[in-house]
Amino acid sequence: MLKFLKRLKSYWWLVALIVVLTCVQVVFDFLLPYMMGSIISMIQTPPIVMEDIILTSIKMIFVALASGITSVGICVLASKVTSKMMARVRYELYSKISSFSSAEMNGFSISSLITRTTNDITNVSNTYVLIFRFMLYGPLLAVGAFVFLLLIGARWQFLVVIIAAIVLLSVIIYFVVHLAQPRFQSMQSRIDKVNLVTKESLEGLRVVRAYNAEGYQEEKFNNVNNSLTKDDRFANRALGFLTPGIQLVVGLMLVMISVVSSYLIKDGLINFAQTATITQFASLLLTGFVLMVIIFVMIPRSTICAKRINEIIETEPSIKDAKETPRFTEVGTIEFKDVSFTYPGGGAPSLKNISFKVNKGQTLAFIGATGAGKTTVLNLIQRFYDTSSGEVLVDGINVKQYQLDVLFKKFGYVPQKPYLFHDTLKNNVCLGKPDATKEDLEEALSISQSTEFVSKLENGVEYEISQGGKNVSGGQRQRLSIARALITKPEIFIFDDSFSALDYKTDKVLRGEIKSRLKGITNIIVAQRVGTIMDADQIIVLDNGNMVGKGTHKELLQNCQVYKEIALSQLSKEELE
Repeated sequence: MLKFLKRLKSYWWLVALIVVLTCVQVVFDFLLPYMMGSIISMIQTPPIVMEDIILTSIKMIFVALASGITSVGICVLASKVTSKMMARVRYELYSKISSFSSAEMNGFSISSLITRTTNDITNVSNTYVLIFRFMLYGPLLAVGAFVFLLLIGARWQFLVVIIAAIVLLSVIIYFVVHLAQPRFQSMQSRIDKVNLVTKESLEGLRVVRAYNAEGYQEEKFNNVNNSLTKDDRFANRALGFLTPGIQLVVGLMLVMISVVSSYLIKDGLINFAQTATITQFASLLLTGFVLMVIIFVMIPRSTICAKRINEIIETEPSIKDAKETPRFTEVGTIEFKDVSFTYPGGGAPSLKNISFKVNKGQTLAFIGATGAGKTTVLNLIQRFYDTSSGEVLVDGINVKQYQLDVLFKKFGYVPQKPYLFHDTLKNNVCLGKPDATKEDLEEALSISQSTEFVSKLENGVEYEISQGGKNVSGGQRQRLSIARALITKPEIFIFDDSFSALDYKTDKVLRGEIKSRLKGITNIIVAQRVGTIMDADQIIVLDNGNMVGKGTHKELLQNCQVYKEIALSQLSKEELE
């Protein structure tokens, strides 16, 4: 948790102000017992002067008000400092997650990242508010009260009672924390699992309903939820003993002080005024100790959360950004040189010794069975992963030598599963080019065959798209995703099975529009349909990670059995010819 404090450099003066105000509040709190003892002494010592008693009482009221106002000020500053610090942490966390490659994202899991950026941050934030409020106030109150007890001549009997109360309270705290801390640690991982099951159930709601699997999913959720509940209940029950334990110790201490006082007063060693002052200082001492206890009880869980947050912030992405991109030697080209790749934690290689080159303005297509490695090729081109061996060159330069933002700007990417954000249709299409003109937008919608259905939407391009684009059809999502790539006018288009939701006519017209209106742009297409890639300049056939064929449609029909089988399974001989 201490690592978080380095983010307070800009707000050191606020922390200093909290320290000053805390010291002032402690002084006010120490004045009150003295004034109370003074009033009792005035009452016990004749003649009783009411004016002096009233004046001292008025002073006590002002001191109490001053202490309260100071306390409010400290609370406000503590909240402000904590919110600023945690805002910085959240930004760093989001920035680091945004820089992660697919390997790190899969390593942490989306559900865990969500927990760490929400629940963990909240736990740490709540603890820091208490730290800024009481970490200094508690020790000052406890130590100061003990010193004042010595200064006012509190007899050793009182000190023994107070020390015994502190020891007893320490034993209770130790056992409570010792029992609760392991449960707090497991709770965070169980929250990850609850988030995972919830996320899967919501995203796969149609599948769940289609197979009447509500009962199965409910049982799955109940299992992880019950595990979390069990740990949560145990930890909170353990902490539940803390409050009555503190109350018991405080009560016993006051009883023992009263008993000791009665004997000492009987023997004439002290008076009622001294007893009242000693009792109040003893209460302040134990109050300060209890405040420290509250913080130390919260720190274990927050420390676990802080470690989980720091684990992300301190993780170095496996994809390193180059400091400077070399001068390009080519334009619109992609080349694989003997590339092999195995996914992290994977067994067999997903790609084996792949080599090819596509030049500017050409269309390169990949086809093969599911799991053949088609999408993996695209991931390596865009450097979502780095190769296990071999080189991937874009415009004649190894992708590892690129600054990532320079590399990404070269591509217009349409993913296999198009994703639209909760925003207007216009902002979704213009995501990669926020300064796009009206003409740019209209051209992109026209080429992607989206103009007709967009014109029928309420508010047209200002139509509000729901999260994931659930309020438009699959084909419409796919066309809008294609329009988003088209509007950036990149050097290279990457279509990852991006025409699968389109009918054959729309598919053919769309590809024809791209070819005629966006000349000179290199196209990389992954497809399951032979009809989509028949006109490609070069087709690569992948089978179980191996390149088993390369050539034009006609060449592959003659010399690649795998391609021929795929083609004949979709089209007749007449259509193929």
